[in-house]
Amino acid sequence: MASPFDVLGVDSDADDAEIERAYRRRVKEAHPDHGGSASEFQLVYTAYRQLAAGNADAELEVVPETDEESRKTSPASETNAGPSETDTGPSESDPEHSEPEETGSQVEFLNYETLTDHGWRIDDENLFEKASEADLDPTDYGRFLVKPRENLLEAAENRGFAWPYSCRGGACANCAVAVVDGAVEMPSNHILPSSMTDSGIQLSCISAPVTDEMKVVYNVKNLPGLDELRLPSDPFDNAQLND
Repeated sequence: MASPFDVLGVDSDADDAEIERAYRRRVKEAHPDHGGSASEFQLVYTAYRQLAAGNADAELEVVPETDEESRKTSPASETNAGPSETDTGPSESDPEHSEPEETGSQVEFLNYETLTDHGWRIDDENLFEKASEADLDPTDYGRFLVKPRENLLEAAENRGFAWPYSCRGGACANCAVAVVDGAVEMPSNHILPSSMTDSGIQLSCISAPVTDEMKVVYNVKNLPGLDELRLPSDPFDNAQLND
């Protein structure tokens, strides 16, 4: 077990500014795309949310990396080491024998809550260009790969992100996203009016990309017309907070 302060690497008497700086540093270090792991990323995120909620005495469980995570994040897995003495197969640098690239859809995402802070609008033509030039938290803007047979919510969670959701079955609007570019397949819809789906609002818990690249704004559950379609329980607002 570890305290939120230990996870963020700050003293227990650190002020809000110190905690914010430490969080921004640690979340970048822990991000799976930067050599960290999904479990470490989530731990850092939870520690910050605990302190933001005033739970300074919380105890967080530090989950050891699985063998799979270790292989994904170990230096050896990220470099092309030369063949061993017993390796008589083709070199990894040989294009004809290199491992195939991971297939799926590349999703560029943006947190809806950041728009107000920067004076952006969801229908801005250059919204994602603006986001890429701003110094946004990795949880608010970035990219991840959605693998085959993953829906958007699953892919986000599997990459260490905590996107909003509730029912996970397409029965509420808590997990709604706005598809700005690209397309998804949503096999059923019993909650969103056609006017919203026609404008790109989709449910991330049951929607899977059908284009190689996508741009989505997540956390749009507070858009006009969606409030009454939400369920009261929202795990995103209480993400893994320990009492």
